[in-house]
Amino acid sequence: MSEWSARPKVELHLHLEGAAPPALVRDLAAEKGTSLAGLFDERGAYRRSDFAAFLRAYEAAASVMRGPEDYARLTRAVLEESAAQGVAYQEAFVSPDLCGGGEMSAWREHVAAIEEAASGGPMLRVVATCIRHLGPERARAAALCAAETAGPFVTGFGMGGDEAAGRARDFAWAFDCAREAGLGITSHAGEWGGPASVRETLDALRPSRIGHGVRAVEDPRLVDDLAERGVVLEVCPGSNVALGLFPSVERHPIARLREAGVAVTVSTDDPPFFGTTLGAEWEALERAFGWSLEDLDALNRVALGAAFCDEATRSEVEKLLEAA
Repeated sequence: MSEWSARPKVELHLHLEGAAPPALVRDLAAEKGTSLAGLFDERGAYRRSDFAAFLRAYEAAASVMRGPEDYARLTRAVLEESAAQGVAYQEAFVSPDLCGGGEMSAWREHVAAIEEAASGGPMLRVVATCIRHLGPERARAAALCAAETAGPFVTGFGMGGDEAAGRARDFAWAFDCAREAGLGITSHAGEWGGPASVRETLDALRPSRIGHGVRAVEDPRLVDDLAERGVVLEVCPGSNVALGLFPSVERHPIARLREAGVAVTVSTDDPPFFGTTLGAEWEALERAFGWSLEDLDALNRVALGAAFCDEATRSEVEKLLEAA
């Protein structure tokens, strides 16, 4: 285990199904008699391609997770890897559309199974998400599921999926519903949609965090606005490079954004799909920008400050960070 893997970390941007180990997905597919032809390469890893192909692969992998026990198995497998990477606190995006088929009682059962499976591992909280390309009506249903289960475990609401689908304002009702239920608000933007998508998301959905957000660097006035507002970016360098958004970590804008005063954090997004781990992300940032363990500690504290958790949990995680 590297020094980077051993240090305690806070991760805010992880898709639960997207963190499924390939072996678990193959096992579930075999048990259900489901063919996943083309999903894996000759080494047994997920095949990598462009973003559209990734979305299809993600949905194919998620299709074999069909009940609360499957999600319990998934949670245990993901948290086992998280523990190996030194994760002390983690937030996982989980969509009611995939996890329970958008039906309230099924969503409750799945959340209960995930929560039970999470006991004893790194501290986990769920950010319920709508899927943008499924449209505003499905987003409303997802928000109602999130609102009805809001509490110490389901602590946030967000949006993933294809940024090109619809306008951010189309989803305002869902986000207002979640906000009224006391959930923290985040949304993907500024990955494929460009800086304009970040601006529109800030104005229409009023999130405290933005998933990715890295193309904000193309608009200096937007960068200044993000810094002034204190909006936190959930940055996933390995994901961005793997999908071709940037040619290398060295060319990734995370350091420029940080130097401009934007609050940035480091996460893995869908780690086995992109051949990364949280420890590997930090090792890559050290090589690319000379970041040190002190930088890791500083960004951990940014992430902890932005985490969607209660103050008792925040204090507990802070003690773990201080002990290191």
